Amino acid sequence: MSRALRTNIEDGWYHVMGRGLDPRGLFADDRDRYHFLELLEEAHERYRFVVHAWVLMDTHYHALFQTPDANLSEGMQWFLLSYANWYNTRHQRMGPVFQGRFKAVPVEDSSWAYEVSLYIHLNPLNVAALDLDKRNKAAESAGLKVPTREQVAERLKRLRRYEWSSYAAYAGYRKVPDWLETEVLLRRACREKGRRRERYRNDVKQRLTKGEQAPRLEQLRESLAIGSETFLNRIRALADGGDRETTNKRRLRARASFQDVIEIVEDLKGESSEVFMCRHGDWGRPLVLHLARRFCGLSLRELGERTGGADYAAISVMLKRFEARVQTDRRLNRTLASAVKKLNVETRHQ
Repeated sequence: MSRALRTNIEDGWYHVMGRGLDPRGLFADDRDRYHFLELLEEAHERYRFVVHAWVLMDTHYHALFQTPDANLSEGMQWFLLSYANWYNTRHQRMGPVFQGRFKAVPVEDSSWAYEVSLYIHLNPLNVAALDLDKRNKAAESAGLKVPTREQVAERLKRLRRYEWSSYAAYAGYRKVPDWLETEVLLRRACREKGRRRERYRNDVKQRLTKGEQAPRLEQLRESLAIGSETFLNRIRALADGGDRETTNKRRLRARASFQDVIEIVEDLKGESSEVFMCRHGDWGRPLVLHLARRFCGLSLRELGERTGGADYAAISVMLKRFEARVQTDRRLNRTLASAVKKLNVETRHQ
């Protein structure tokens, strides 16, 4: 039988930012940008990052994460090193790609995170051509300058057309990818599900029309954290006494091992994994992959290596087919629920 697990998760919100070292930009072309997003998806798979919002600019990026496993530093180290290696290999260069370490600002909760998402999505408009450089933004925020209807229309058009952010998914202009979580923050926009995207678009328009710079987000520039004064005091105390992320690791739930997953599925099927893992069409292998991805922290590539050498794409297809089947096959759904329950029983045997 498998080892039991104790679950005690600390869901940390972070506004993460990073800037490229080369003044010419962090991305040479769209292929670089696509690969950055491919790695973001893999960070979601490998480290269980919950990705709520993102934007890629020419010279820098912003992202809004939750880290259920309190592993932001570990995940970002892998993420940025992977991109730097790719970038240097592809462009035949050497040396660092980023300006030092990434910046991560803790965010108190989804209410504050909603404001951060607006800030992230409005980043592509912060240019002088749209009268939204620092000087003009300050004038609009102070009520000294009011944008014209034409200016607002042009800003909204630019935002709709900007390809390299999650705004289009929030606004309903683009399909939401599986690795992007939008509903948590959209619920903050409106209680009525059918009106959430419209309300989010309206909140964006309000900031472009009235020149509001979201006063709560003035903290974004140099602050240690984003949230209430009580939250800020907590973060200051943690900063004085040790790293918040390291502190939270004491409460991190133990992950299942790959062997735990194998033993559970063998028990459910009543046969050895050597049999069902090689049987074409058997649900045992995709169930193992599904559980290992969720509870073992393995990437798609690592799953392929553990189960016979299948490539990243094949594993991805297998998982999607299994997840679709679970939606319609009640028996398989019950089997999955039973396996999950076995992985999350109350105590862990030593």
